[in-house]
Amino acid sequence: MVKPRAIISVYDKSGILKFAESLQDLGFEILSTGGTAKHLLKAGISVTSISDVTEFPEILGGRVKTLHPMVHAGILARMIPEHENELKQYGIDPISLVCVNLYPFKNTIEKPGVTLEEAVENIDIGGPAMIRAAAKNFERVTIVTDPGSYNKVIRELRLKGEVSITTRMELAKEAFLHTSRYDNVITEYLYKCIQDKSGAENSIKSIGGDKSPFSSMINITGIKTLDLRYGENPHQMGSFYATGNLPYSGIAGAELIQGKPLSFNNILDADAAIRIVREFKKEPVAVVIKHTNPCGVAIGDSPEAAYIKAREADPISAFGGIVGLNGVICGDTAKRIVETFVEAVLAEGITDEGLAILSKKPNLRVLILPENFREASPELDIRWVDGGFIAQNPDIPRELIAKDLKVVTKRCPTDKEIQWLLSAFKVVKHVKSNAIVFWKDCATVGVGAGQMNRVGSVKIAWDHAGVKAKGAVMASDAFFPFRDGMDTAAEAGITAVIQPGGSLKDKDVINAANEHGIAMVFTGIRHFRH
Repeated sequence: MVKPRAIISVYDKSGILKFAESLQDLGFEILSTGGTAKHLLKAGISVTSISDVTEFPEILGGRVKTLHPMVHAGILARMIPEHENELKQYGIDPISLVCVNLYPFKNTIEKPGVTLEEAVENIDIGGPAMIRAAAKNFERVTIVTDPGSYNKVIRELRLKGEVSITTRMELAKEAFLHTSRYDNVITEYLYKCIQDKSGAENSIKSIGGDKSPFSSMINITGIKTLDLRYGENPHQMGSFYATGNLPYSGIAGAELIQGKPLSFNNILDADAAIRIVREFKKEPVAVVIKHTNPCGVAIGDSPEAAYIKAREADPISAFGGIVGLNGVICGDTAKRIVETFVEAVLAEGITDEGLAILSKKPNLRVLILPENFREASPELDIRWVDGGFIAQNPDIPRELIAKDLKVVTKRCPTDKEIQWLLSAFKVVKHVKSNAIVFWKDCATVGVGAGQMNRVGSVKIAWDHAGVKAKGAVMASDAFFPFRDGMDTAAEAGITAVIQPGGSLKDKDVINAANEHGIAMVFTGIRHFRH
């Protein structure tokens, strides 16, 4: 009988020695190339070079190694007489297992100073070709791209003498996902190169325009990291998928160290918390999220002080919320957190004392943010609609500073008001439109979210703030279409306003602000959030 053959060529070498040894013990001949062959030989595993199989040397600086009929015919041959006869005719032995995973192209393009030529040279051709060939022929060939599948494959080979067709189909699906993600990163990189070269990012036009930085096709791939108990509502099913490569960013990279698994709604709220916490680079900040909107955001001298102020901004809404902190949870902060019901808390870290206190609430979800949480994901913002999805660049403009603000009223805001206005504008960006934020003493005092008219959002923010509105500043995510919003703000006691400007009624709104002695600045940046 012909010895079963396995090709092994992997970037991720975790567990590969044990896997190769097990295959060898099961009678497999191991074929390999390059660094993988050296790695196996060094461990004492017998390896047959691909060049010995093809009787052809590696050429073109290694660009052509496995692209040969002796390899691909051995993988693609089916269990039918015609194929078996052709294999015999050309002296080709079948290959029954292919273990290949690819060097992450993302690692190449993230290297400082990498050139287009260097990136292109790192596009693997032979590896994806073998993976796709083996996955296509899953009726006979086992394709393994994930080290996590090694044990299952060996177990089935030992128990049954073969890998089951069910497992081979599952592995083929994983293989096509592997190459799909690989190709997607390359596609996005090349489109970005074209975009940067042509300046297309500055040529985006409205519908009917002839230039766009987006490709004609978008591939969305993700790795399932969690099956959820249910979706947004109990009658819906749901799962959580991470995108990109390890280490995952954002909520996908957070570590759950205590509490129940995250729910669908927890994930959305936790993501909202991270986005706001990320806005504040230096000072300790705390945020309380309810239904993806902030009901309280505050800056403090410590995480504990910031959290107390954020919770007290709207204590009724804060009940059952998601808490986000950009510092470490110490014992004092933990004591404050367990004073009321909180669904989950996210922070950069936690002390032993803090964790011991929070553990008294065993259902409280405690998540430690990944080290890269301050880096906003560069991935497209995708929104699903019935029949498709829309895509846009993330809303990550450069951080506003005082000199960016255009004063449009007779009265200029004071230095204190300017700092409050800048902080309020960071928060209003993350509130559902129409969005209004009242800010005072380094904390929100009122939030108006998701209303159909802007003056309605002002009234809701005022209702939440009550007497705290007097002396506060106001941020709006978009322009005021009429002066009624300004009149209402003045009645509430607002002293300064930050907004994008750009309304046909700007003059009326400015006049209203001047009548009330309110200072107002324009940013020129709108932050709608639907």
